[in-house]
Amino acid sequence: MKKYIIIYVLITLNFTFMHAQSDRVTGKNFATRSEVIAQNGMVATSHPLATQIGLDVLKQGGNAIDAAIAANAALGLMEPTGCGIGGDLFAIVWSAKDQKLYGLNASGRSPQALDLEYFKKNNIDKIPAFGALPVSVPGCVDGWFELHDKFGKMKMPDLLAPAISYARDGFPVTELIGHYLTLTARRFKDYPNFADTYMPNGEGLKKGDVFKNPALANTYEKIARGGADAFYKGDIARTTTDFLQEQGGVMTYEDFAAHESEWVEPVSTNYRGYDVWELPPSGQGIAALQILNIMEGYDVEAMGFGTPEYVHHFTEAKKLAFEDRAKYYADTDFNDIPVEQLISKSYADERRKLIDPNRAGRNYAAGELEKGNTIYLTTADKDGNMVSLIQSNYRGMGSGMVPPRLGFMLQDRGELFALEEGHFNVIEPRKRPFHTIIPAFITKDGKPYISFGLMGGAMQPQGHAQIVINLIDFGMNLQEAGDAPRIRHTGSSQPTGEQMTSGGTLQLESAYSYETIRALARKGHKITTAIGGFGGYQAILWDAVNRVYYGASESRKDGHAAGY
Repeated sequence: MKKYIIIYVLITLNFTFMHAQSDRVTGKNFATRSEVIAQNGMVATSHPLATQIGLDVLKQGGNAIDAAIAANAALGLMEPTGCGIGGDLFAIVWSAKDQKLYGLNASGRSPQALDLEYFKKNNIDKIPAFGALPVSVPGCVDGWFELHDKFGKMKMPDLLAPAISYARDGFPVTELIGHYLTLTARRFKDYPNFADTYMPNGEGLKKGDVFKNPALANTYEKIARGGADAFYKGDIARTTTDFLQEQGGVMTYEDFAAHESEWVEPVSTNYRGYDVWELPPSGQGIAALQILNIMEGYDVEAMGFGTPEYVHHFTEAKKLAFEDRAKYYADTDFNDIPVEQLISKSYADERRKLIDPNRAGRNYAAGELEKGNTIYLTTADKDGNMVSLIQSNYRGMGSGMVPPRLGFMLQDRGELFALEEGHFNVIEPRKRPFHTIIPAFITKDGKPYISFGLMGGAMQPQGHAQIVINLIDFGMNLQEAGDAPRIRHTGSSQPTGEQMTSGGTLQLESAYSYETIRALARKGHKITTAIGGFGGYQAILWDAVNRVYYGASESRKDGHAAGY
């Protein structure tokens, strides 16, 4: 009897959702709002105040790069549950002057003293999620200055000034961030310095609380005056590394001082006439390209959005790509990663043959090749420059390690190393861990088209591919492509060495019909529902015909897009 009641409730909820969304005059029923359209510039972030700060920079004569830095600094203060200067940064920049894309990998490395032998000696068989041990050098600040030195117009003190002012005077906590800050406080309340920074009234911050972070204001001021060296070679580095060693870590001042970012060439695949760009490993961006290459072999438009056929084939393509992700994606300084083969059309043709259209795969293997909670923001300016930028501490807020009197938490990216001899992603000294955060970009005939991204751990490449398919195959506009209900598959093999054994779990957002769920279950998919975890999307599109920007920001986050 209970089973039938549950089925009835599911059908009723689904009908209610669809009916409630069916009164839009234009666009898809699931769209939450219209696109933002403007001529002179556009900013899209996950926090309204950060969006305003980026827009103010554009209005003051700054360019898209300046706006991105200023907005990111604000987000480090206002959305510490997703990012901050204790984490890493990746960016793709379209330079209007050079008419080309640039890629920046501003991720940090493991300590010199940390290797596989260290874990063996200490009988540690899994890198912990929290504490000092998983902390890698934070690359965000150096990323800001690399971007600024190459493309920036305004002075760095002016770009950090808005965030400094909000840190001193305070700002109201938004709904979603307040939810995560409350949960985070429960986890970290007894960690050193956490309560002093993030629990000013002795309890977790919540929606509507006015939050001040004077310690971060002081840190930002030092960075504004002293540049990247103030963070990596000054008192901030010494305070941070002394604290980490007190907490049982092995990070040294020399590890901080040796840090440097790397400019890299973005890589792409052509999907039905559009070039989709990602950054090469150590990130997971090429997984999106692998998924798209596999899906290009099907008539996706004819399948239709949200149908069992589409969801099934997409999920199987994801599984195949993620097995390669688990085996091959790692720091290119330590491995010869076969990127060109992984994103080739011929390789996709071979992998596609493994998909059974009527049955969910249980155990795919990686291909055999020849050897050889995050924030996302995007900005665009009147000159045609566009920035796709993503920045994160990993696991939401990070490691729990808050250095004294500095106002930020350090990332725990080192958790993503493998402890397996011979693995591409095995822990080694001064090595960049496998990275989940990825910016994306689309060009058409060599010209800029869409700067976009979708935050959310392993959801990101799945989300990137779904956004592209929504735009190109299903003809959605920029806002609809992000609002459309998403597919999320979990349980694939991991770059840490953990192997998939049962096909994983398929999670669908609530707008999917019971008929679709039932049909997928018959194909052998294990299906669950989930609250959250489907990512957060921002995008800017350049309309070269009308010479206007379109902006989009989805309702799963607190932010918005704005232009002028």
